[in-house]
Amino acid sequence: MAIKIEMPKLSDTMEEGVIAKWNIKEGDKVSSGDVIAEVETDKATMEVEAFDDGTVLKILVDEGDAVPLGGLLAVIGEEGEDISELLESEGGTGDESSKDEKDDDSPEDEKSDKKEETKEKKKDFDPILGDLNGKGSGKKKEEKTAEPSSDDDGRIKASPLAKKMAEDKGIDLGSVDGSGPEGRIIKRDIENYEPSKEEAESTISVPSFDSEESEDAKISQMRKAIARRLSESKFTSPHFYEAVDIDMEAAMAARKGLNEMSEVKISFNDIVVKACAAALRRHPAINSSWLDDVIRKHGDVNVAVAVAIDEGLMTPVIKHADKKNLRQISAETRELAGLARDRKLQPEQMEGSTFTISNLGMFGIEEFTAIINPPNACILAVGAIRDVPVVKNGEVVPGKRMKVTLSSDHRVVDGAKAAEFLNTLQKLLENPLAMLL
Repeated sequence: MAIKIEMPKLSDTMEEGVIAKWNIKEGDKVSSGDVIAEVETDKATMEVEAFDDGTVLKILVDEGDAVPLGGLLAVIGEEGEDISELLESEGGTGDESSKDEKDDDSPEDEKSDKKEETKEKKKDFDPILGDLNGKGSGKKKEEKTAEPSSDDDGRIKASPLAKKMAEDKGIDLGSVDGSGPEGRIIKRDIENYEPSKEEAESTISVPSFDSEESEDAKISQMRKAIARRLSESKFTSPHFYEAVDIDMEAAMAARKGLNEMSEVKISFNDIVVKACAAALRRHPAINSSWLDDVIRKHGDVNVAVAVAIDEGLMTPVIKHADKKNLRQISAETRELAGLARDRKLQPEQMEGSTFTISNLGMFGIEEFTAIINPPNACILAVGAIRDVPVVKNGEVVPGKRMKVTLSSDHRVVDGAKAAEFLNTLQKLLENPLAMLL
């Protein structure tokens, strides 16, 4: 009996999947547990297994095609089994002949080609000049049919063709002598025009460029999910923003000392994650979510870290970040970031965040605002550490400063609460030993 293989639900937010790769082909024998395909979801690339033994009778979806949940991917069964009724019940026979017919030239295609040829011929015909390929008395026709312009309104007398030629060549009609009736400028006057020495020196040659072809990129499942979630967040959550400029000299000195003693190298982002986790524990209103009927103040502090990949952003989560030391946070962040770039993160490694950090400092971005990552109430945008002059003890001295901007959902967080959180974060980063208390 033929068995249908349908698109499974591989993540909690998945609505459709894209076949990234088939590991089978028609005629292959498969066993239960064999990985038959890799499917790109909105979060990661997942494996699809066969649950039955049999022969692959039909593959109905090409690599790169998107299929909704429950959509038919393939059919397995006994070799030689007739599956035509099953395919018809799914809305098609799977016969490739219809596809081939579309590829062949049809009478409609031929008509379309003839229309295109006719259009091209019309393009080559000028109603004033006649046939531009040399047939017909173009020049005489142009001179006879062009209407002279009036002197009363101060306009220069010139035929439409002469005006167009002058515009294309960058010639000022005021400097051209007309040889047509009543001094009208015509085609040959433009063709024979030679600029004066002064005009030639002042004329700038503007090169012409061929138009380059545009390219439409297919939207990945991840990009669709990002677009949907961030659109919902931006237009549903009333965002407001608060920023603070932090003195990072003490944090830089602490990082240098830690890296001299530790095999695991600590990054500035690790220090920001640890400081945010400590501040979130002290300000539960920021570590919250809007759930329509209630505001949930989360018991755990789970910090998501935005990681840039080619298709967009992924947000692996450091669970219980407030209870982990800097070395543990650094090691876990590196591992999760590597999995994200390889598209090997599992859904559970991206779920459960209560706060998000987006850091663009490594790209030299000094300040920006980020869109809240639902269901979080807040997200912190971290800029680059800058060399700036600062005033200390009444003197201007070199300083190291970093701007951070907190985006907050006003349904959950008020301005004063956000400010209190930022003040705590600033104190922790300017006095790193305070994180140990």
